[in-house]
Amino acid sequence: MSHPIQRDILICTLNSTYQHSSFGLRYIYAQMAEMTDKTELIEWTIKENPRNIVEKILMLNPKIVGFGVYIWNNEQVFEVCSILKKVAPDIELVLGGPEVSYETEGQRLYQLADHIICGEADLLFPQFCREHLSGHDAQDKIIRGALPLLPDLKLPYYLYSDNDIANRVIYVEASRGCPYKCEYCLSSLDKSVRSFNLDQFLADIETLIDRGARCFKFVDRTFNLSPTTSTKILTFFMKHLDKGLFLHFEMVPDRLPVEIRELIKQFPAGSLQFEVGIQTLNPTVATNVSRKNDLVKVAENFKFINENTHVHTHADLIVGLPGETLESFGEGFDRLAQLGPHEIQVGILKRLKGTPIVRHETTFKMRYQDFSPYQILSTSTMDYATLQTMNRFAKFWDLYANSGDFPQFMKWISTFEGSFFWNYMKFVDYLSEKYSETHSISLMNLAEKAYDYILMRTDDSDKAFDIIKADFCDGAKKRDIPPFMKSQAIAKGLGTQSVTGAAAKKSSSLNSRQVAHLT
Repeated sequence: MSHPIQRDILICTLNSTYQHSSFGLRYIYAQMAEMTDKTELIEWTIKENPRNIVEKILMLNPKIVGFGVYIWNNEQVFEVCSILKKVAPDIELVLGGPEVSYETEGQRLYQLADHIICGEADLLFPQFCREHLSGHDAQDKIIRGALPLLPDLKLPYYLYSDNDIANRVIYVEASRGCPYKCEYCLSSLDKSVRSFNLDQFLADIETLIDRGARCFKFVDRTFNLSPTTSTKILTFFMKHLDKGLFLHFEMVPDRLPVEIRELIKQFPAGSLQFEVGIQTLNPTVATNVSRKNDLVKVAENFKFINENTHVHTHADLIVGLPGETLESFGEGFDRLAQLGPHEIQVGILKRLKGTPIVRHETTFKMRYQDFSPYQILSTSTMDYATLQTMNRFAKFWDLYANSGDFPQFMKWISTFEGSFFWNYMKFVDYLSEKYSETHSISLMNLAEKAYDYILMRTDDSDKAFDIIKADFCDGAKKRDIPPFMKSQAIAKGLGTQSVTGAAAKKSSSLNSRQVAHLT
């Protein structure tokens, strides 16, 4: 078989899903300079067969293969690399990415790799390729170097294809680094925040908009750290609001100066999403992990956003931090829910390699699983059974609350006396008896279980019918009356269709969750 295409250098990764694009690989590709024509960037997903991936690599007959390794693809990259090194041992295998940049020598992938680049590889990988292809190979297996000067990097945004723009998340960044030292986060290792040339950055974003890009996800850890930069970026996007943009920013929760407040008031519904890292509302736990939040200002900022803007807010909490109990987490959850974010993302603590949280392992008896995603299994204040319960809580919260599919049902639960967290936990316990797993549950089944739960708690079939009809049939998507309520609908003289043309999908360019929350 002939192979007309040949590339000396492949830069590859496995994304978690097709809609994600590899931002880091595009940066590297943009720096390849005179080697660009010899280089190919290839993305797969973690669902693809490792043997097929190796087959595609070998068809291109490369001399160097570079893989980006992350917490979500570590296992799959290992499978690919183990096959590749057995069938083509002469290929120079170079690994990089956050997953192999720390605690490097103790990893399985260390044994397979010819070289591992630790840290930001934008310039280090092209330099390695340049030396290797000229016969001057690097002697050290582990390659480290100085951080690149960001204004010197060629920006990668021209590498987003028309297909990427139409079907994938467009990641962008105006800065790298974080000034905070939260011990569960890799950004705690940063020495400072470094910024790109803002004028060049915005010029490239304008080109993307001209090409049809409408959704931008900023990966800056602290978008609102510099009011001057934030306002310039927001002012730039203000000029394009008529195009139906959607912008996602990670925000420091206790910093919302007046300049930013005045700008975000002008953005229409569905155009702005703020990811707000709360993580814990327990002051002792926050101190344990060096997390600093001015909780008074956090509350003030949420109040301003809710009352004066159309910003969609997504707040994060982490289960399993050192010293956190189920009771204290529940108290924090209730406090956060009262602040009114549109979504509360409940995450389970993961031990990212290199993060300082390792210092608490003895004091708080923190035990993590030994394989990706290195999730916490037990602590001195949360045992294994508790963390298993919280895994289910997080999943069912996502399905019912964050999805926006059951707003009336969630409102009904919020009317119960006492703690919102513990009242929802009762529903989680009910669901746990019905489902041994939390994945692959259809929306129809979710609606039926909510209906049954209302009936069990109230013995009021009319209330159960009205709530589920409002959520399942009359929400963001119009649907027919579900089978489990059809006889009740007929008895009420409603027939079995909720709305004429019930199958019609609401027309919108917005994120589907935002559509649900805005309805």
